Amino acid sequence: MGIMRTLDVTEVLNRQRSSELKRRLSGRDLVGFGVGIIIGTGIFTLAGVEAKSHAGPSVTLSFVIGAVVAGLAALCYAELASSVPTAGSAYTYAFATLGEVFAWIIGWDLLLEFALGAAVVSRGWSGYLANLLGLPPSLFGEDAVVNIGAVVIIAVLTVVAVLGIRQSSMVTNALVIVKVTVCVLVIGVGAFFVKAANLTPFVPPARPSGDTESALHQPVVQAALGLEQSVYGLAGMLTAAAVVFFAYTGFEALANLGEETRNPTRDLRIGILGALGVCAVLYIGVSLVLTGMVPFTDIDEGAPLADAFSSVGQHWVSALISLGAVTGLTSVMMVELVTIGRIGYAMGRDGLLPKPLGTVHPRWGTPHRMTIGGAALIAALAAFVPISELSDMVSIGALSAMIIVAVAVPVLRRKRPDLERPFRVPFSPVLPIIAALACFYLMLNLDVLTWLRFAAWLLLGMIIYVAYGRRHSRLAAEERKKSLK
Repeated sequence: MGIMRTLDVTEVLNRQRSSELKRRLSGRDLVGFGVGIIIGTGIFTLAGVEAKSHAGPSVTLSFVIGAVVAGLAALCYAELASSVPTAGSAYTYAFATLGEVFAWIIGWDLLLEFALGAAVVSRGWSGYLANLLGLPPSLFGEDAVVNIGAVVIIAVLTVVAVLGIRQSSMVTNALVIVKVTVCVLVIGVGAFFVKAANLTPFVPPARPSGDTESALHQPVVQAALGLEQSVYGLAGMLTAAAVVFFAYTGFEALANLGEETRNPTRDLRIGILGALGVCAVLYIGVSLVLTGMVPFTDIDEGAPLADAFSSVGQHWVSALISLGAVTGLTSVMMVELVTIGRIGYAMGRDGLLPKPLGTVHPRWGTPHRMTIGGAALIAALAAFVPISELSDMVSIGALSAMIIVAVAVPVLRRKRPDLERPFRVPFSPVLPIIAALACFYLMLNLDVLTWLRFAAWLLLGMIIYVAYGRRHSRLAAEERKKSLK
């Protein structure tokens, strides 16, 4: 009762079968969406940023650590997504297992994650477009006061996302082919220019960070232990792992497409696990080549791969990389926008957000109001906030969501042992507990300022829930009706 009331799983399944959303996606489409959102900023931007600022060549190990933790979380998502396919993913899983207030927190958290994720990617897209076409960095680069390129691409993709899920899928699949080809090209050609000296030492020795302004930029683990602020070394590698974990978070977006998939019990788990495996291999290969081609201290943070190939005289590859980055990052933003629309739609349908957000356009079959509203927020963030300030917030949002999903697996097994589970996480509850603890440990390697911003976002969310969602919730309305009888 009250804020701990839960959705009935049977009701969620019935709602999925009678959903207003158009069921138009196949297993192949889901794989396209998965690769489309996972491969993006992690390869084309964050690998270079984190190698230079935190990990050096060991950023490759950071991607390995991120892949292992993401894989554990993906197993949990695969069980829940195939058992309870829904537009709300982790939000609905929390609602069915832990209670309404937890569902609100995770839904609010997911909106933050995907909104900031799209903003990060749009700024990376703008930088690569400037590199490809020689556009003025004062409008398209990280130094721009207002990043015009980021705002324009968000506006264009919002139109596609609103017009229909099939249109979004077609655009995404076409872009995926281009960027996977570019990733293979980077590994194949770049391997010939790798220098052992650039990879030695693989884990650079830790040194003072030089940040004398505040301890807010220190990882929580170091701050709690009273350690001196430092970069590189083991601590730097783990900090980078916590940040680049953002690069793997795309697979969870697939769990939001359960009501638009023709055979969700089979195709969702294939899309989630398959896309994550392919992308992990590409991430690790590209990050190793990048740090082997260029000394990590000389990596360009705006367009690291393109600049690396230019530095070794391979300007034709540099141009193709910029083209691949522009198309690849476009597909990421496309899926981010689609996902935000579905999460907001699920929350509006349950009354935790205004009900108009939980409606579907009668012709296009998409949650148009939520998609447009989310896009407006993304464009505002992308216009003014640098990538380095956004990416940490995306990671902490993703990691906290995955903790809830990991906890939900054993809870739902206990509450509904009779529920049909096409896929089951092995060694439950041990593996889900390990997944939750691993995610939490990575969160502790994010800096204090990120935690403070995250806390502020959650506090704002709780104020909105207490002032609006708690009273307007559909379950609250049902409780009031029962009390009047």
